[in-house]
Amino acid sequence: MAFDVPHLPSDEIHIWRMPWPATVPGRSAFDELLSAYASPDAPAPVRGMHGKPMLPTPWNTLGFNGSHSGPLALFAIGRGAEGFELGVDVEHLRPRPRALELARRFFAPVEADWLASVDEDARLRAFLDVWTLKEAVLKAHGGGLSYGLHRVTFQPRDDDWRPLAFEGEIAPASAWQFRRLDVGAGYVAAVAWRGAERRVRVFTTAI
Repeated sequence: MAFDVPHLPSDEIHIWRMPWPATVPGRSAFDELLSAYASPDAPAPVRGMHGKPMLPTPWNTLGFNGSHSGPLALFAIGRGAEGFELGVDVEHLRPRPRALELARRFFAPVEADWLASVDEDARLRAFLDVWTLKEAVLKAHGGGLSYGLHRVTFQPRDDDWRPLAFEGEIAPASAWQFRRLDVGAGYVAAVAWRGAERRVRVFTTAI
């Protein structure tokens, strides 16, 4: 099966929402979507310096990333400069009794302190709000959790989170863009990319 994908302008990010596991005959839906967007002569993805799948130069102007949680998966794709960094994360809303403990252990102090001040009924959603933002950045970079969640710091502002300070290779925070994704009740999701503002479009496939 081949996906009929829309044109992908350089000022858009496309997000595909699908069931998990999502397979088509012989290949995963992620692989099929990448093939549908890539040029016909593009080779198979390779592993980058941090182990993140990417297309080799010069095809790596097409950035992509996938995430799944529970029965839902997301695939993000966009065009940019060579090595375009793009990441997506989705989390299923389910009880996490150790959320505050995890925040105090792995988040920056400003994030953990704010979460401690949030009403317990709203804390899980707030925890996942900042978790998905952090994960999206770390997945875009390729370092993942081993890079350090505390090195991607957000601050609460106006009922949302805003980037405060990024450390190391991902700095500065001002170089990044973020979007929350509405992918259905029971899920929290975010996409992040390095570069200018873009329009984000969400599509759904049952495959």
